[in-house]
Order: sequence, then structure tokens, then C-alpha cells
Amino acid sequence: MPLKAFRGPKVWLWRWRRNPLRRRADVVEAWVVLGAFLLTVLAGVLAGLAAAGAVEHGLARERTLRRPTVARVVTPAPAKSAAREDRASAGERGWTEVRWTAADGSAHTGRIRAGSGSGPGTPVTVWTDPRGRLVERPTTASEAALRATLIGLLVGVSAAAVPCVAGLAVRGRLERRRMRAWDTEWARLGPQWGRMV
Repeated sequence: MPLKAFRGPKVWLWRWRRNPLRRRADVVEAWVVLGAFLLTVLAGVLAGLAAAGAVEHGLARERTLRRPTVARVVTPAPAKSAAREDRASAGERGWTEVRWTAADGSAHTGRIRAGSGSGPGTPVTVWTDPRGRLVERPTTASEAALRATLIGLLVGVSAAAVPCVAGLAVRGRLERRRMRAWDTEWARLGPQWGRMV
């Protein structure tokens, strides 16, 4: 509390006001802080929006290219073993080989995870690309929006960190320079104080 009495009231934007005690270093520091703040906000927002837009566009394109296709089980999926029966869930899935026909009429085979006990000829839905190859199920629009938002936030914060850290580094350097100048002045004028009293 007593320290506040020595500081006096807080004056906003004092580095830009006319004041005989204001030094050139104070003005430079004020501009550095303002520039770093503006660059931090701009870099974060622009990079985040660009990354989110790119991710969402890519996932939307992926949704348009991937198609569900009906495939038939070729080899039966492994049935639940008696030892694992007690801890196995009702939706347990095992690897099995399936066959499907692509849009161009070519036959394809691949391995997928299907419900345990699926017999030969059982229809299953698989996702394929335009060339008929197996691919992962595309993300839904809501999953894509969430993923784009999270990646946009991560990229935005990462991009904003660069000008923020640079501004702090420049400000620290200015502070050290100002302290050296103050030490030099004090070394020159300090011994004269004793003679004035």
C-alpha cells in the first residue's frame, strides 16, 4: 500500500503525452509495445482463420470424393472365443476380407473390421475413393467444423506467439539499454549530490 503512494495515480498513454521527463526511449518502447500487440492480434486471427478455412475446405472436398459402397464378406470374421466371451462387448469387430465392385466396374478386395461372426456373403458398407480403393469414413460436417476450429485455434495461438515473443525480447533489450544509460548518468552525477547538500 505505501508503495502506491510513491507511484502516484496511474496515467494512461503517458508515453505519448508531452512531458519534459519523457525520454526518447519511452516513446520507442511505447511504439514497440503497440506494434507487437497489433501484430500479435493480426497474426493470430489471420493465421487461425486461414488454417481453419483450409482444413474445413479439405474435409469438405474429402466428403464429396468418398462414396459408400456395399461390399460382401469373403472370409468369415472370427467368432468370439469362449475365453473372451465374458469380457467381449456386443459390438466386437474382427478383421475380415471383403470384395466390392467400383464405379468403373472393376472388382476390388480389401481387409476391414466387420462384426464378429459375419459369414461369407454378408453385406457391409465400406467407403471408397474415386479409384475404388478403401478409405476411412469421411468426417461429418459437424466433426469437420470442430476439427477446423481446434486446428485454427492452435495455429492462431502459435502464430500469435511469434510477434508477442519478439516484442517482449525487443522491450527487454530496450529496458536493459535504458538501465545502462541510467547507470552511466548516475555514475556521472551521483558524486555531485554530496556537494549540493
